[in-house]
Amino acid sequence: MTLSGNPSGAPLEPDTRIDPGGSQPTPVLTVRDLRVGTAHTEILHGLNLTINGGERVGLIGESGSGKSITCLSAMGLLPDNLSTGGSIRLAGIEENLLEMPEAALAPLRGSRMSMVFQEPMTALNPLQRVGRQVAEVIDIHGHGQSHQSSSARAVELLDSVGIPDPGRAAQAFPHQLSGGQRQRVMLAMAMANTPDLLFADEPTTALDVTVQAQVLELMRRQVREAGSSLLFITHDLAIVAEICERVLIMRHGELVEQGPIDRVFSDPQHPYTKALLAASGLEVNPSTGRLVTLADLTAGPVVDPQPGSEGEAAPRDPADRPERTPFRIHESLPDGHQGTIVFNRAPASSGLAPAMVQVTELTRTYLRPGRGLKGPTKVPALRGVSFDVREGQHFGIVGESGCGKSTLLRMLTGLERDGSGSVQIGGREVVGQRERNLRWLRQEVQIVFQDPMGSLDPRMRVEDIVTESLIGVPRSERRERAQKILLDVDLPADAVDRYPHEFSGGQRQRIAIARALVNSPRILVADEAVSALDVSVRAQVLNLLSDLVDAYGLTLLFVSHDLHVVRHVCDTVAVMKAGRIIECGPTDEVYDSPQHPYTASLIRAVPTLQVA
Repeated sequence: MTLSGNPSGAPLEPDTRIDPGGSQPTPVLTVRDLRVGTAHTEILHGLNLTINGGERVGLIGESGSGKSITCLSAMGLLPDNLSTGGSIRLAGIEENLLEMPEAALAPLRGSRMSMVFQEPMTALNPLQRVGRQVAEVIDIHGHGQSHQSSSARAVELLDSVGIPDPGRAAQAFPHQLSGGQRQRVMLAMAMANTPDLLFADEPTTALDVTVQAQVLELMRRQVREAGSSLLFITHDLAIVAEICERVLIMRHGELVEQGPIDRVFSDPQHPYTKALLAASGLEVNPSTGRLVTLADLTAGPVVDPQPGSEGEAAPRDPADRPERTPFRIHESLPDGHQGTIVFNRAPASSGLAPAMVQVTELTRTYLRPGRGLKGPTKVPALRGVSFDVREGQHFGIVGESGCGKSTLLRMLTGLERDGSGSVQIGGREVVGQRERNLRWLRQEVQIVFQDPMGSLDPRMRVEDIVTESLIGVPRSERRERAQKILLDVDLPADAVDRYPHEFSGGQRQRIAIARALVNSPRILVADEAVSALDVSVRAQVLNLLSDLVDAYGLTLLFVSHDLHVVRHVCDTVAVMKAGRIIECGPTDEVYDSPQHPYTASLIRAVPTLQVA
């Protein structure tokens, strides 16, 4: 029997599928009535699940649903302040893992069970060379192999996960590798002893689409060749559709639905699953033009969202929205082209006003320190970038990690002033100017960063965070303006007296947006502004951004590695590669008919919810 939906919300029993050949599958991990909590709050409420030998299972849910706690419970890595109940059993081990002492659990980690974490830079030792860290896993579980043997094996493992020049990479420290390479190192360590079960906790969240596709394919191949089972934790349903056979949907510490991928994604039974699918696919309500959100769908049957629903700003009349740029130019940089192409420049005959942002031959080169007698090497980050952004445009910038997106944003916002070329905002030059001469820029341009917790001072109240830039404004007026802008971003006015840690991730991002808008800028720059958010919160924040950009008449520069999000938010998109813009044009045209091979490969790499 295969359990499908759970509309009632009662705890699900484990999926006990029978294999088509008639033989009962052998469980690798069996979880029964797992309860985890503090002295005051229960986090997991009697969880039941089974993972069979060689099976790839996806565990999906929003932040706080209990996904990571489930894995950490099995690995014996829970914090000391959490208590547990129930049982977790690993094939071949008689004891309940929850009751085993650390001395008995430690040998199982890395040999029978392994884990790949979300942020490899945090999980890897920054003071130890990569090869030694991989070899250490082999030494601990390798039954007396020599140091030389384990070091050689470490290089082989780095080669098996596709790291270029593995011998040299083994001598590098983690900070000297790219994000994708560091995640490959983590996978090599996890699979070093061919474990029976691999836990992957959001391992591709911080990666761009091309590297993500490579890491997913690598993980699929490694697990298949080792005969291991996989529990893949994520909030991205499209990734689960690519790599897993079965899916578990989790909410508030309980499984609400589970079953084969094709059945759950094509015929979801639980309202929460339906809402997650709608949010992940960025479904748009045709009657309002707004993204369908979790709040619209989880309260009952799937219906069109109503204006003014909780957590959402009421949609504005389309007639009140500023007219977008009327001309349509789609250009691609030919291979080997040496001249200057100013992308997105309106022809003189258009009769339009000058562009709000004009970037001309922008170049930035970094110096990487050399070693020994070897001098510093030049690393070009931007190589003659030229483009215009017109007033009212929603201009997207996409490209893989290292292509120059972040450097471009820093130069556009005056956070980095070295380099050559020109950046003009409203006709005034930014490049080469001293900070004291850029006070006008702080009024004209504001930025919303990727990680709101990292960009908000945890020691300041929300009122002070939002109004910090209002120099010379009386205290009473500052408070009034803070309350008004918080209401505009759908937060209560009394939020002014609270601290950032008292809010959820989506609410903190709303505070960051309020801070950016309090000075009434003309240009809003969003740097991966929804990348750190669950899909359930992402739709709400994107709806909010669209409403505010239109209501304030802003020009939007939106940078993201999520091509789905850019397609929804932006009317024009520029594709960057190796410090250059290689294609630019109306978003739908670029996505549907890319002119450059790299753009086509980038679009092909985007995971989809389509199940084979």
